[in-house]
Amino acid sequence: MTPVTVITGASAGIGRELARVFAGNGHALVLVARREARLNELADEIAAAGRTRPVVLAIDLALPDATARIGEALAARALEPQYIVNNAGFGLVGRAADLDRDEQLGMIDLNMRALTDLSLGFVESLARHRGGILNVGSVAGVMPGPGSAVYYASKAFVLSLSEALHQELAPRGVRVTCLCPGPVASEFQARAGIAEAEPPWPLAVSAERVAADGYRGLMRGRRVVVPGWPCRLMFAILPRIVPRRILLPRLEARQVGRSGRR
Repeated sequence: MTPVTVITGASAGIGRELARVFAGNGHALVLVARREARLNELADEIAAAGRTRPVVLAIDLALPDATARIGEALAARALEPQYIVNNAGFGLVGRAADLDRDEQLGMIDLNMRALTDLSLGFVESLARHRGGILNVGSVAGVMPGPGSAVYYASKAFVLSLSEALHQELAPRGVRVTCLCPGPVASEFQARAGIAEAEPPWPLAVSAERVAADGYRGLMRGRRVVVPGWPCRLMFAILPRIVPRRILLPRLEARQVGRSGRR
């Protein structure tokens, strides 16, 4: 069986840049997302650069059997995961009681359930190839997020799970890293309902930088990677020194203001 790196949400943004970084470092790839045309464009680009053309799997990760379908598709091609990159996810901005409940439950399915399923579904293969898991979280995972409550909570789950798996799977030779970027200019903003096109300085970090830092951190066996010193400062200090009674209203005003909702 040939070892591969499986990258979800590879059709745009950080996922696309992660695919480029892994391919540039010689990894054979399997790209997973719903938008097959986008994946094929990226696969063609990688092949044109002289790398092995990635396998493209157009699968909706929100479906309960998505991990099983990925496993079957890999087995049919005599492939098995060495690395799992859980990048697929989305956010919604607005007060939870005002947002569509089904959409928020769908966010839980993708950001949490699908990520957990993929993280645990191929552990034997990851251990066999001395590989690992890169879960894309967010600096949002270290604090509550009024104005984006379910998204922030989902990223808290990703961070907690990843840190625990980092400890549990280390004896089996499996690295687990949680990549926690701050704002990144991508299609994420439009999907979340954020009115502004660009993330605010000085927290903004490019998707290319995020992907490079994430790859390097995974290969070095780091538990958590936070790209950019302003975000690292916020990740490590802000939630611990600013009282919740001050922090939460400001977060809510910021988030709701970004959405244009009142």
